[in-house]
Amino acid sequence: MNARPSFVKVFLTFARNSLVRDSMFRTNFLLQCLSSLSWTVMNIGFYLLVFRHTPTIGLESGWGKYEFFVFLATTWIINSLMQTFFMPNADEFSELIRTGNLDFALLKPIDTQFLISFQRVDWSSLADFVAAVVLLTVALGNLTTRPDDPLLLSGWTPVLYVVYVLCGVGILYSVMIALASTSVWLGRNRNLYDFWFYITSFSRYPREIFRRGWGVPLWGFFSFVIPVLVVVNVPARLLAQPLRPEPSVSWQLAAFTVLATGLCLGASRWVFLRALHAYRSASS
Repeated sequence: MNARPSFVKVFLTFARNSLVRDSMFRTNFLLQCLSSLSWTVMNIGFYLLVFRHTPTIGLESGWGKYEFFVFLATTWIINSLMQTFFMPNADEFSELIRTGNLDFALLKPIDTQFLISFQRVDWSSLADFVAAVVLLTVALGNLTTRPDDPLLLSGWTPVLYVVYVLCGVGILYSVMIALASTSVWLGRNRNLYDFWFYITSFSRYPREIFRRGWGVPLWGFFSFVIPVLVVVNVPARLLAQPLRPEPSVSWQLAAFTVLATGLCLGASRWVFLRALHAYRSASS
């Protein structure tokens, strides 16, 4: 009996094949990178203009100029990872169903969800990742060297930041694969990008701006039902520390994020398996 293939080796093969494919169309690859970087620069310029008129994002939120740039960089890091590894694959899932090529994926001696999730890597999306790391470094440099109340980071802070960034990726991946799985019932789910934008747009802003008026129901729903508001807020708050000393609720929210990540991954796995059970083979 042949041993099941290694997940790491299969992923590295997918990544190498995607890089070779991108190298065959270098001009297109460079244009995509340039387009992403141009969008990033325009966003930074926009927020620089915003902070010429206000000292913080949200009243008494603590999200000043460089604290918010840490938040913005964290948003781009998480989104670039999603765009690089998962979004192209989720978008093609409906095509696998429509063409019957999902049959071939089901026959492979490896987990079908893994195969569908990682078979293509969009290397050009890492341009945003590089830009985000540069912005994060500059913002932290200004926060830690400012003369008044400089930011002090412990040795564990970068480690926890990476952990919570991965938690954010896990939550967004769960939402994405659950949406993609609906293609089994809907036939061609071409509105995946629309649903994705509508839901994840709430994760791109500090939670504090939703804590007033009619935003409170949105704050509760997208914090505890579909927890996209913790995706960026928790790692960015951990690193930038906009409010010091940190209120105890921040650590409760951090613990909830770990729990929510596990629950979201488990729920999305259940939805995906239910979708596979409902799938009718092209040969049937």
